[in-house]
Amino acid sequence: MKRQIIAMGGGGFSMEPDNPLLDNYVLKQSDKQKPKICFVPTASGDSDEYIGKFYSFFEGKECEPSHLSLFRPPTRDLENYLLEKDIIYVGGGNTKNLLVLWKEWGFDQIMRKAWEQGILLAGISAGSICWFEEGVTDSFGNGLAPLNCLGFLKGSNCPHYDGEIDRRPTYHQLISAQKIKPGYAADDGVALHYINNEISKIISSRQDAKAYHLSLDERSGQVVETELPTEYLG
Repeated sequence: MKRQIIAMGGGGFSMEPDNPLLDNYVLKQSDKQKPKICFVPTASGDSDEYIGKFYSFFEGKECEPSHLSLFRPPTRDLENYLLEKDIIYVGGGNTKNLLVLWKEWGFDQIMRKAWEQGILLAGISAGSICWFEEGVTDSFGNGLAPLNCLGFLKGSNCPHYDGEIDRRPTYHQLISAQKIKPGYAADDGVALHYINNEISKIISSRQDAKAYHLSLDERSGQVVETELPTEYLG
């Protein structure tokens, strides 16, 4: 079974409503002619505005859009509700709150089942960080900090790498101090497409946006940032 995760550093319908390149790419990765795509906006507190933006974009596409709110659950059987989908798309917001709520509702295990059964997992910002072992988050309200996540993917993740001024220096500092594992950073508009735990492709909706691998040179204590080949979808 092919296990797929598309981790977006930024962009998509919520940040680039007039640029459909990333979200169209997500839809095309399903082998279904009209895939069932479910939006999970937990990290935003199930924002009605955010949900509305999702439907505004995807209702015009060849897909069957739906959403799952933990504040207004559509059913008591949330596991079957999700496992009948073809794509699960996780929105941005507060990653810490997302993880706490997911674990309380058993969503961490449901998401792992979905992934292992071949349902495509995708997400932006918090919806990107959550799949890795660790992430760089602003969830605590006072600067950026490391956060333990679900661990489906190895290493750490930092979204909005070019979109927020503190992201790059903070990620470097955390890796250098060994407070977070080395990993991958993505500019706004960039997505890391994982297949079976390995990066298959890196794609972008913005011509100059990139992704990077960050590692630690233990001899010098310096962080090594390597720009990765990124395919512009335009």
